[in-house]
Amino acid sequence: MKVMIKSDYEAVSLAAARQIAALVREKPTAVLGLATGSTPLGTYRRLIRLHLEGLDLSRVRTFNLDEYLGIEMDLSKGYSQDQSYARFMHEEFFKHVNIPRNHINIPDGRAENPKEHCRRYEERIKEAGGIDLQLLGIGRVGHWAFNEPGSPLDSRTRIQPLARQTLDDNYDKFYKKAGIARKDMPHFAITMGVGTILQSRSILMLGTGAEKTDIVARALEGPVSTDVTASAIQIYTGRAVVILDRAAASSLKNIKPE
Repeated sequence: MKVMIKSDYEAVSLAAARQIAALVREKPTAVLGLATGSTPLGTYRRLIRLHLEGLDLSRVRTFNLDEYLGIEMDLSKGYSQDQSYARFMHEEFFKHVNIPRNHINIPDGRAENPKEHCRRYEERIKEAGGIDLQLLGIGRVGHWAFNEPGSPLDSRTRIQPLARQTLDDNYDKFYKKAGIARKDMPHFAITMGVGTILQSRSILMLGTGAEKTDIVARALEGPVSTDVTASAIQIYTGRAVVILDRAAASSLKNIKPE
C-alpha cells in the first residue's frame, strides 16, 4: 500500500486525476470503478480539464459503486429525483467527457427485481474483464460505498440497509435542504460488495478533511474488521494507492508516506 500525503483537497484531486489519466493513456480500454460524493468531485473536475486538454475517454468503461434503492437513474427520463447518484455522475462528470453512454454502468435504483439486478451487475463486471482501477472514498463510519459496519469482507453487489450515521449525514447534507421528510428518504441502497472491490486490479482511495482523520487511521493502521470495511485495504493483494490531505492524515502513527 502506497500512501501519499498532499497539502489540501485540490492537491489530492490533482494527484488522483493524474493517476487515472496515466492508466487511460496506457490502456485506452480501461475499466474504471467510480465513486460518488464530495471527496471524488474534485478528481472528476480535474479529469474533465484533462479531457479538454486531450485525454480521450471514448473507449473507457465505467462501473459505479452504488445507488439508492428507489431512486431514478434513467438518463432518458431527466433524473426526476435530484438526489440520485446517477444524476450526480451525469451532471458532475459524464456529460462533460466523451465516455459513450452505453459504456456507463450504474446500479439501477428502480430495478423491478433488485436481487437479480445485483447478480447481473456482477456478471457485467466480469464480462467487461474486471475493474482495472477502483476509485474509493471513505465514509465517516469507515465504509466503502454502502458497505456499512458489519458487511462481510467477501460480500458482493447486494441490497444494503443504511447505517444510522449514514442516514443522519445524508439527511443533513441533501434531503433536509430539498424539503424531503426523513421518513421519505432512502433507507436502503444497492452497493458493490467489499469482495467485489477487492477483485479490482488496483485501488485508489482518497481521504480528505479533519472529520476523516480518526476513521482513516482506523482503516489504515487499526485491525482489519468488518466494523470498518475500508480496513480491507490492508489485506488487498493488488496495487493500492491512498492519497490523503494533511488533515485526514494527521492521526496516522506508523505509516510513512511516499
